[in-house]
Amino acid sequence: METEGPDDLFINGEDEIKIRQRLTLVALGKHRADRVLRVGRLLDVHGREWLDDQEIVVSGRRIAYVGPAGTWSGEAADHIHEPELFAVPGFGEVHKHIESSHLTPEYEAAMVLPFGNTWTCEASHEFSNVDGSNNLEFWMTARRHGSPLKIFPLPGSATPPTAYEWGGGHYGHAEQTQFMRSSLMVAGLDEVMDWPSVWDPGNPSHQRIWGMIRATFEQRGVVEGHAAGMRDPAEISAFAAAGMASDHEAWTTEEVLDKLRRGLFIELRPHSLPEVVRDLIGGGQSDWSQFAFCTDDRSCSDTLRLGATDYNVRLAIENGLAPEIAIQCVTINPARHMRLTPWVGSLAPGRYADIVLLDDVRSLSIRKVWADGRLVAEGGTYLGKTPTIAWPEWATRTVHINRRMTEADFAIRAVPGRKTMTSALLRPFHWHDDFLTMDLPVEKGEVQRDAARNVTKFAIVDRFSGEGRTASMFWLGTGPSTPDCALACSMGHDKHNIWVVGSSDSAMAKAVNALIDMQGGWALVDRGRLAATVRYEVGGLMTQRSPEALHAEMQALYAAADKIDWMYEPTFSPRWGPGFPERLAFATLTCSPWRWVLVAPGPLAPEGFVNVRTGETHPIVW
Repeated sequence: METEGPDDLFINGEDEIKIRQRLTLVALGKHRADRVLRVGRLLDVHGREWLDDQEIVVSGRRIAYVGPAGTWSGEAADHIHEPELFAVPGFGEVHKHIESSHLTPEYEAAMVLPFGNTWTCEASHEFSNVDGSNNLEFWMTARRHGSPLKIFPLPGSATPPTAYEWGGGHYGHAEQTQFMRSSLMVAGLDEVMDWPSVWDPGNPSHQRIWGMIRATFEQRGVVEGHAAGMRDPAEISAFAAAGMASDHEAWTTEEVLDKLRRGLFIELRPHSLPEVVRDLIGGGQSDWSQFAFCTDDRSCSDTLRLGATDYNVRLAIENGLAPEIAIQCVTINPARHMRLTPWVGSLAPGRYADIVLLDDVRSLSIRKVWADGRLVAEGGTYLGKTPTIAWPEWATRTVHINRRMTEADFAIRAVPGRKTMTSALLRPFHWHDDFLTMDLPVEKGEVQRDAARNVTKFAIVDRFSGEGRTASMFWLGTGPSTPDCALACSMGHDKHNIWVVGSSDSAMAKAVNALIDMQGGWALVDRGRLAATVRYEVGGLMTQRSPEALHAEMQALYAAADKIDWMYEPTFSPRWGPGFPERLAFATLTCSPWRWVLVAPGPLAPEGFVNVRTGETHPIVW
């Protein structure tokens, strides 16, 4: 940064005043600017208006002046002219889990900046459940090392996701207050997911969750919502009345309208966006100011293939939305909602000089990307240097299991003398009030799987206490049917204990031990042999490598998995399909609309089998 004065990587009150005092003088032509970018057309997202032949005056990392070419009266060290290009603001993510790219923030930045994504509201209940006390430090580190991607963290309300889970983080009023007071970049409270804890005073998390909501209101932050499965107008009204400001879980147009009409800010994800956009346009929707597009969860492999925020915009345009409105949905709309307009969301004075230069608007063809007042990407290639970060042990030593797992850890004991036992069963995404039951055979004192009836074994292993406490049960229609195989992963939304599914207990133990050795990721055991691994050595969720390196390792995992036969059983979720069960990472969720779930053993759920809506527990077998 050429300009003398505060280094503008972070937003804080003292430096902000000094920066804006400098910008005031630059705008008036009384102080020299660093550079002037002149463009053929510029989109003013405030009024949805294209302005011809405009100049953007940059001082440090910020914009000082915007106006018709030649109207600024000052001097600049550098002049750049792009007469054929269209300038739009840097794209923002209103709700995203960077952890789901499985890249550390510095590598995430290098991947998404060429796609125009210059700022992200990080829904941080993933890493916070791994190491809650260092969560904010984790999200600030890449920026401190010079990364151009602005990350606005939202501490996770789901830390832990329910009162029946425990581990690497526990947030309440005090923690949320501390986070929000520590940085102006903390925008609010990450999605409130545990709806039963909000409305039910008898829920063990009731006081904790309301303490976080209170702290967010006290610091004038935004309380983000998560209204999955919520369809009843009374329930939606209660959700909005409780203070939740948004929802990103709406799947149908009717649901979107029900939530929109009760004041919720709608964050559309790609899987429901096409239908909703088409229906709303057909219904005459004219005001889109209460909408944004969000990515939520997307792997680096999918981002390399599809794009980042730009993919969401392109999808909306393809389904009939005007390009200018679609661009507003990833710029000014999310910035207004998250109360970040002084810094991001538009090409206007005082904002960061984050500029996406298009050579075609309708196809959203990105030629160049500026961030922090500099050219950072051209032709889809990142031009910056990815900082080298020596992540401390609190980030790289997060699988705390101080022993070797054995097949005995996954055994389900039978009552002596029984030849069969009745077992509770779940399916992935089993959104029913009651669990399934089945009589299963007993051999050598242990209840057995039944591959002929599509039954395998699933377990959650605590990776935080050092003890490796394990809860095992039988699941229907998932996991390997090939003998002596197992799949394990340390990414298990949202608590991120280790989950493992397998056709033998010994294979399950081998897969979990592989994760212990490499401190997280994926491990696949095929017929007793460790066949493939994917390393997530940071938080057990991410890797400090390039997206291309991670993508190659994932492809090797998929290739090895193709040699195994996988069970399948349809469920309520349209995103659950046959084949390699990658979405099992999401099937361990405990938020609405889940009811019966398996969690690591704890005081409120000794066997790990609990209804998170009612708190009822039940034996695994009887």
